[in-house]
Amino acid sequence: MLRLLALMVSILMLQGCVLTKVVSVPMRVTGAVVSIVPGFGNTVHDAIDGAATVVDEVPL
Repeated sequence: MLRLLALMVSILMLQGCVLTKVVSVPMRVTGAVVSIVPGFGNTVHDAIDGAATVVDEVPL
């Protein structure tokens, strides 16, 4: 019974906004790390940040 309750709570938490944040936050962190690379870092950061913004706007 406790296992079923834990499963239901996790399913409810992983919908909508929380699910998109689980995907977009690692993308944004990767973009921030890449942005320190001289030359092309800012361009890659902007592309990754744009993709993370699109993920955040996905209607769930």
